[in-house]
Amino acid sequence: MTRDLFARHRAVLPDWLALYYKDPLEITHGEGRHVWDTAGNKYLDFFGGILTTMTAHALPEVTKAVAEQAGRIIHSSTLYLNRPMVELAERVAQLSGIPDARVFFTTSGTEANDTALLLATAHRRSNTILAMRNSYHGRSFSSVGITGNRGWSPTSLSPLQTLYVHGGVRTRGPYAHLDDLLGHTRAPAALIAEPVQGVGGFTSPPDGLYAAFREVLHERGILWIADEVQTGWGRTGEHFWGWQAHGRSGPPDIVTFAKGIGNGMSVGGVIARAEIMNCLDANSISTFGGTQVTMAAGLANLNHLLEHDLQGNARRVGGLLIERLRAVAAQVPHVREVRGRGLMIGVELTRPGTDEAAPEAASAVLEEARTGGLLVGKGGGHSTSVLRIAPPMSLTVAEAEEGAAILERALRSI
Repeated sequence: MTRDLFARHRAVLPDWLALYYKDPLEITHGEGRHVWDTAGNKYLDFFGGILTTMTAHALPEVTKAVAEQAGRIIHSSTLYLNRPMVELAERVAQLSGIPDARVFFTTSGTEANDTALLLATAHRRSNTILAMRNSYHGRSFSSVGITGNRGWSPTSLSPLQTLYVHGGVRTRGPYAHLDDLLGHTRAPAALIAEPVQGVGGFTSPPDGLYAAFREVLHERGILWIADEVQTGWGRTGEHFWGWQAHGRSGPPDIVTFAKGIGNGMSVGGVIARAEIMNCLDANSISTFGGTQVTMAAGLANLNHLLEHDLQGNARRVGGLLIERLRAVAAQVPHVREVRGRGLMIGVELTRPGTDEAAPEAASAVLEEARTGGLLVGKGGGHSTSVLRIAPPMSLTVAEAEEGAAILERALRSI
C-alpha cells in the first residue's frame, strides 16, 4: 500500500518535495508522543511534524475546540469580526513582551516572515536586509531570498538585497563585526535572525549576541526581526521566546511565529509595535489567516501549554535528554557535538577525527532509528549532517529514556 502511494506521489507531486527514508513512511494516526503507520508499527515521535505538534498528538482540548468551532462556522475571512482571532491576538500580544503590540495572523511561518519583511521594508523605505549565515526562513520568493543556506535556496533572484552576517553558529566560522558591515552598505531595513537556527541544525550564538547587535542596530533605526517559528512558546525551556536569551537591550521590533501554536493546524503570525504594523498605506485582508477553526485550536493549545507548564517540562526533561545523549556521544566517534536547550536538541555527525560533515552517517542513523521505533529529523545547513530532536513538549522522563536508548543503538550502528 505504501509503495503504491509513493508511486502516485511521484507521479503528481514535485521532484523537489523532500521525503524521509528509503521506503517513505505514511503516518495514519497519533496519540500523545506516539504515531502509527499503515502497517500498524508504533513510533516514538521525536520530531513532531517538524516541531509543529507542540503539546501532543490528538490532544483532547484541541480536538474538542476544533470540532465545536467547526460545528458553528469554520471560516469567514478577515472582512468580518472574528471573536476567536481577537481572543488569541490578545493572549499573544500580552505574552510577546513587545509594547503596544499588534498581531497579524497568517497560515504559515513562511507567510509570517514574508509579512515581516514587507512591514520592515515599508517602514524603513529600504529593501536591504541583514540575515544570518546558515539561516532558513521559508519557501516563498522573498524568504528564500534571505535564506543563508544553499541547500534550501533554489534561486539567487530576490526582491531584496541581502547581506549575510557571521555569528549564528557558535563553533564555526570567523566573526565579522556588525559595525564594519554597516559601514559598507546603505541603511538596511532590518536584521532577521532565528535565536536558534532550525534547519541549520539547531545551532545558536552565545547568549546576548543579538542584544549586542541590537544596540548597534537601534542607533541607526534598523529593526530587529526575531524568527520564532521554531523557538517560540517555551520549547527552549529556559525562555518562553528564544529572543529572551538576547533580551538585555529590549525585545525585538518584530516577532514571527507559527508551527507549534496550532499543534498541527495552519497558524502563523507576526507581532510588531503598532507604529510598525500600521505603517502600510494600502488595504489588505487575509482570506485564511486567522480563520475561526484554527484560532480555536490555537487558543486551546496555548491554554493547555500554559496551564501544564510545558515550558518547565521542556527545561527539565530536555536537560535530562541532553545529558543522556552527551554521555552516549562521548563513546561514538562520529558524534562531534550534542547541543541545544530544552526540547530542541541537535546531534552533529562528522567523519571521525575531522570536522568534515557526514550526511551519509546522518541518513543511516535516521533509518536505523526508525527501525528501532523512533522518528527524528535532519538538518545542518547544506551538509545535512545533524540529527534534529524536538518531541512534543509533554514528553515524559520515561519516553525520553526510551528514545535515548533507541538513538544510542542507532548511533553505535554507524
